[in-house]
Amino acid sequence: MAQKILLTSFQTWLPHQHSNASDDLLEQLQKQAVSPDSYSLVFLRQLPVDTALASKKAIASIKLEKPDVIICCGMAESRQQLTIESGAWGEEKRLKTTVDLAQLIHALDQTKISHDAGKFVCEGLYYQVLNYLQKRDSTRCIFVHVPPIDSKNLSAFLSDFAKIFDYFCQHSACELNKSENLTEIE
Repeated sequence: MAQKILLTSFQTWLPHQHSNASDDLLEQLQKQAVSPDSYSLVFLRQLPVDTALASKKAIASIKLEKPDVIICCGMAESRQQLTIESGAWGEEKRLKTTVDLAQLIHALDQTKISHDAGKFVCEGLYYQVLNYLQKRDSTRCIFVHVPPIDSKNLSAFLSDFAKIFDYFCQHSACELNKSENLTEIE
């Protein structure tokens, strides 16, 4: 059975931003419209830059879609590589992803592990989603910070995302079938 992967992105939050790199990347993934036999992608794009509202929308989508994997994405303008956050702070405690990040990034060319989710809406969303999942089920979740995208790094970022999707399928004993699902949630 195909793994269902929920992907989230944010809107912009500063006047100089023409777009949000996290949403740009998801848009490119959606345009490719390629969903191998082993996974289907569900898109929840352009979440508001407000922790409470973004968390509410994301958790509602999790309840509705029941994904096997959640990949929340946010923009990190000062970074040069994709970074997967090890955890998030909130309510005076730190929650960590249950995913073995060292194993995950082993085959990734443009991705590193980060231990600083940014103290902004990205960290707030990640914390709220991890907190929700911790209390209810074993859905796996990571948060990926995306640097500004250009013609030089787009291909490498898309390649690493394909490898991330493959990793989750290989490490879940999912069966392969012929599903080609791409869904966008509004």
